[in-house]
Amino acid sequence: MLSRRISIHGQWSSRPMFLLAATGAVVGLGNIWRFPYLVGDNGGGAFILAYLLCLLLVGAPLLMLELALGKRGRQSPPFTLQTLSVEAGGNAAWKAVGWLGILTGLVILSYYSVVAGWTLAYGVRFASGVFFRVTSEGANTLFAQLVGDPERLLAWHTIFMVLTIKVVSRGVVNGLEKANRILVPLLLGLLLVLMVYAVRVGDFGSAYLFLFNSDFSQLSATGWLSALGHAFFTLGLGLGAILIYGAYLPAGISIGRTSMLVVLLDTLVGLVAGIAVFSLLFSADLSPGEGPGLIFQTLPIAFGQMPGGAFFGTLFFLLLLFAAWTSAIAMIEPAVAWLVESHEVKRVHAAIWTGIVAWLLGIISILSFSHWSFSFEFAGELRRHGLFDVLEILTSSIMLPLGGLLLALFAGWVMNRDSAADALGRGDGALFRSWYFLIRYIVPAAIVLIFLQAVGVV
Repeated sequence: MLSRRISIHGQWSSRPMFLLAATGAVVGLGNIWRFPYLVGDNGGGAFILAYLLCLLLVGAPLLMLELALGKRGRQSPPFTLQTLSVEAGGNAAWKAVGWLGILTGLVILSYYSVVAGWTLAYGVRFASGVFFRVTSEGANTLFAQLVGDPERLLAWHTIFMVLTIKVVSRGVVNGLEKANRILVPLLLGLLLVLMVYAVRVGDFGSAYLFLFNSDFSQLSATGWLSALGHAFFTLGLGLGAILIYGAYLPAGISIGRTSMLVVLLDTLVGLVAGIAVFSLLFSADLSPGEGPGLIFQTLPIAFGQMPGGAFFGTLFFLLLLFAAWTSAIAMIEPAVAWLVESHEVKRVHAAIWTGIVAWLLGIISILSFSHWSFSFEFAGELRRHGLFDVLEILTSSIMLPLGGLLLALFAGWVMNRDSAADALGRGDGALFRSWYFLIRYIVPAAIVLIFLQAVGVV
């Protein structure tokens, strides 16, 4: 039977509060920034259907796994993996998987904070009217001036990290829960307001056809692999954030139903963001397949041409800030929890020291756009931003897939079947057998494919 462990950090006050926190953790820049440009690059509706299938077969089972492990272990990722491995008669060295997750989260947070700083800067610029009637050349120049100024980037990066540290230092209930209780409803509300605005002033018809008119002849094998990769990355899997949030789950909460609600909310945010973004782009006769530059170089042109564009552009980047903030809180929490457990330091000190590490690493990314800039080719693609791109490749192409693969192997092949069933809280019925088969065979194979595609082998 499941042992009655209790987290020393506290727990979520209710299931709705956990749903808000988990939604805040998984809904980040990837939903509003990465998802639209992936759809744009891969032909629209066919990609969305492929993505939903991959989400059900890979993303949802891994999300359930991390929540189940966290709820059973009730500790930070290294200690949870160590405890559960010893409990299953395995090697305590599995705690290294938890360490990998913590390290991955800190490295991602270091450059994620820099990009979040861009959203802060753009919000201020939109509010001041800088992007009114901006041309394509003007938008590109403004972006280049921002990322080429290390002092300005450092200031925005510092502000964002201070905001993140402030929340995490206050604990699970008074920090994480209170922040998500405010930020996630605001995030979802802003997204709906922006969608209504985009539908009213933009070209909703073209956006709808682009997103939902499925033509599988335009979906290549690379598109399928991109859908598979995004289904993995969108839920923040492999970095310990979902696992530590699972450690704070109250007893009696269904992991299966809760996981599917989180997946549903995450997907809806991506689709609503896609409707808003593409309605504006098509109305301004701009290309939907602009890659990562879509948000910071292409979309400002669309807002600049729209009535009320300065106001709604400000709201859009405020939305991005909230999405980045709630995700950053989740990224830093595993490291903070580990410091509290292992060194018995006060949470506020653990949050400050962890934040300082991520802040220092972020300086590497800041200088990658100016003094430390260099170009290199990876997987057939030219990368122009030096160590920023190196860190992004290292985490997204190697560390995250490796962490997810090892977690799946641990649950499927180290934990015995009864322990896995007990952790999931599903007994040994048909639903558990389906999940167990996916975790043992399909998920590891899919993650290997993600890795091979990311490094350019397939």
